[in-house]
Amino acid sequence: MKALLLLALMLVPLSQARAVEVLATIKPLQLIASAITEGVTETQLLLPPGSSPHDYALRPSDVRKIKRADLVLWVGPELERFLAPVLEKKANSLMLLPLMSEEHNEHEHEHKHHKVAIENHEDHHDHPHDHGTQDVHIWLDPHQAEQIAQLLADRLTTLDPDNSSRYQRNLQQFQTALTAVDQRITRQLAPARGIGYFVFHDAYSYWEQHYQLPALGHFTVNPARAPGAKTVAEIHQALKQAKAKCVFAEPQFKPAVVSAVLRNTEAKLGSLDPLATDIAPGPQSYFVFIQQLADDMTDCLLNKP
Repeated sequence: MKALLLLALMLVPLSQARAVEVLATIKPLQLIASAITEGVTETQLLLPPGSSPHDYALRPSDVRKIKRADLVLWVGPELERFLAPVLEKKANSLMLLPLMSEEHNEHEHEHKHHKVAIENHEDHHDHPHDHGTQDVHIWLDPHQAEQIAQLLADRLTTLDPDNSSRYQRNLQQFQTALTAVDQRITRQLAPARGIGYFVFHDAYSYWEQHYQLPALGHFTVNPARAPGAKTVAEIHQALKQAKAKCVFAEPQFKPAVVSAVLRNTEAKLGSLDPLATDIAPGPQSYFVFIQQLADDMTDCLLNKP
């Protein structure tokens, strides 16, 4: 009996014996991937929710996850620098940034000349959010998110042909739903166009360009330490001159930092989370994520309670 059971197990195809393992480095990529792998496998997450890819340090358990995965989904060394040595020349990775449309970066280069950028004079260390001239937050543009989904579905179809029809069906459902959500958000954000705001993290140019909602500028400050008097004075001057209505912080910024920046100004405080920290993965989760971003923006810019 044991011999027959062993023989039966040996005859089971790999696709049935073990589901393909997909590993996404950050939560937003996991949300997109979860829609494509729905019904086949659960996309795993490398970085714990809330961890920043800018300054993450790999643990031995992370390396084991990467080696075990059939496919690792990541943006590229411009964002996840810690992964470059591990994934260099590895066949089991899908690096997204080189495959994205270059149209965004051409437009963003033009817009950056008109934005205010204030650096923290008291912090002389390299800022962990510095990406050079290229924006790496590709998941904040629904068109780029659709491209990510397409690339992933195509790669999975090659890796796991037995489930190719399911991946392609999931992709079609994702595209249809994304179109509807994107159109709804476009209508929602339209009244906010032309209202001035600043962000604490220069991460939103994909979002700003897609929805025609450009920020006036950004402040580069340490999220854990309040900026010095000179930096605060420059920020206050920029807020007053631009008559900014809102300043958007992110969850990692301590209240003391935000308070120091906004004290004695008329700007309101909003919060955005580009890493989708609290969004649970699932087939609809990316739509929940971008809808939350839109709601958080309109709550502040349009004075919604």
